[in-house]
Amino acid sequence: MPCELILGGARSGKSRHAEQRAAASGLPVRVIVTAEALDEEMSARIARHQADRPVGWGVVEAPRGLAVALAAEAAEGRCVVVDCLTLWLANLLDGAEALPPGGGGELLPALARERAALLALIPQLPGEVIFVANEVGFGLVPETALGRLFRDEAGRLNQAVAALCERVTLVAAGLPLVLKAGR
Repeated sequence: MPCELILGGARSGKSRHAEQRAAASGLPVRVIVTAEALDEEMSARIARHQADRPVGWGVVEAPRGLAVALAAEAAEGRCVVVDCLTLWLANLLDGAEALPPGGGGELLPALARERAALLALIPQLPGEVIFVANEVGFGLVPETALGRLFRDEAGRLNQAVAALCERVTLVAAGLPLVLKAGR
């Protein structure tokens, strides 16, 4: 399981499935978290995730600069869980509300730079890496331009990461469905 992408909707069980996969690897585990506690509700969500994680797993915060953090943490004989790509993407959309009508993510230099760095790094990663991401494309078309940009960029990112991973799993209602099973 060198590289896996686990997708799912909100509260689908994707993080729990990633934790189960990491624990089953038998390797020491590091978790790279991308959420920022910007309000009380998000702080509570983060605390719930922390409480659910096994004791002894190292945690690294990387709301941006994910490729740098991943390069530092990935190693032979180690499993790294990245939770989650979708929050990382949201963090990189700073300034997107000021884009001209019809402007896409390519007009955001930090997003383009960080995305390119991550995608270039994935094929070179040592050890086992599990990415967690939200599948946001099943819902309604967002009402705002920023919402549509986020949905579109999340879909593009998920497709690009899935193409680079050996295994891709969709989790719905806590049930994993393997979409791609490498080797």
